[in-house]
Amino acid sequence: MLDKGLLSAADVLVVDLEDAIAPDGKEAARATTAAFLASHTGTSDRPRIYVRINDLESGLAQADLEAIVPHRPDGIMLPKPKSGDDVRALASTLQSLEGANGVEPGALSIFVLVLEIPEAVLNIASFQDCGSRVTGFTWGAEDLAAAIGAKTNRDASGQYSAPFALARNLCLYAAAAAGVAAIDTVFTDFRNADGLEHDAREAARDGFSGKLAIHPDQVAIINEAFTPSAEEVAQAQRIVDAFDAAPGAGAVGLDGMMVDRPHLVAATRTLERARLAAK
Repeated sequence: MLDKGLLSAADVLVVDLEDAIAPDGKEAARATTAAFLASHTGTSDRPRIYVRINDLESGLAQADLEAIVPHRPDGIMLPKPKSGDDVRALASTLQSLEGANGVEPGALSIFVLVLEIPEAVLNIASFQDCGSRVTGFTWGAEDLAAAIGAKTNRDASGQYSAPFALARNLCLYAAAAAGVAAIDTVFTDFRNADGLEHDAREAARDGFSGKLAIHPDQVAIINEAFTPSAEEVAQAQRIVDAFDAAPGAGAVGLDGMMVDRPHLVAATRTLERARLAAK
């Protein structure tokens, strides 16, 4: 399954040591992950490989990190942090383990499951400045539902109910405040392609940079939803060109409308997303 994941068009493959692994399988999972990382260290033309460790209060995270850091994953996914202090603690541990294992300082990125538990929702502002290692935030509707005792996280229309819409929105704002990517949570009904497409397009519309997938068949749908269309790219380029033609202008006229600096920021972001998608 790990090798198959590398053949997908995903940007990142996340190897899970947490929820997908039973307690008596943790040590074997670490060994499998270490061997997998070792076999692909330094290889090109593959997704980046992140490892989701166990949460910091589990008593398992240190052993996870000691097993995998020597084999140089591209990043670590941190589940269930209570506040930004947990992210900073992980960064400090990574710094020590990198030094002890001859890994370039700062080489391992951190991707944070920033909203999976109620404490994190209450402490959301503390995640704003967690250091240069952090590359993105996401949230977890399933863990949140379990934590607050919800029967489901969606309403009768299929939309997230209020407690979960709040967490989704806070994740988006927190990522923007921190200057990192906001990645929408998984769509668990992996056989429902229409539902996934709807969720992904709404996430792209609202400002998320991508979406987690739980099955290879979801990757193409997600990539399509987050890749700007040719029309969007052309319009974004026209906006950028209009500002380039009027250096220092706070607003320019385009197609009979006034376009100002927020439009330029959005257009630049669209062009960057298209560039990355073309890689």
